[in-house]
Amino acid sequence: MQFPQSLNRSQLPLFDGVIASSATPWLADSIDQAPALDEDATAFSEMSLRGSAGHCLTLLAPILKALSDNHDHRWLTLIAPPATLTHSWLRESGLNRERILLLQPRGGQSALTLAEEALKLGRSHTVVSWLHPLPAQARNTLEQAAQAGKAQSLNISLG
Repeated sequence: MQFPQSLNRSQLPLFDGVIASSATPWLADSIDQAPALDEDATAFSEMSLRGSAGHCLTLLAPILKALSDNHDHRWLTLIAPPATLTHSWLRESGLNRERILLLQPRGGQSALTLAEEALKLGRSHTVVSWLHPLPAQARNTLEQAAQAGKAQSLNISLG
């Protein structure tokens, strides 16, 4: 059964910040390099997922797959991912594991500090973190680090 839709209605943006930072790999057939950041573009995006861990990973899989298939020579770095995001899940989801770094903070280091360092180094095109709650100052810190490293920061808040 099909429902007629008005052509005059505009669609609401979904995952506006995430898509803005990672839509190019989905839309382009071939990419030689990651898109350069506009001076006005934000280098920080955040997404909030609620529900069971399995459902959240199902929603997250296509985003991570697109980021892992990015033709940029740099890494997709995952900082302190949830325990449900395992090497076998990465493989089963079809992610390019040769271009992914999984990092956990060690000793007294926080996940925020690790994400900031990974962004500043510029060896990753995107650094995905799981930081919750994330105060405004931490968002600013990650955005500045991403701009310094010419990278994108994506924080995922699981509820």
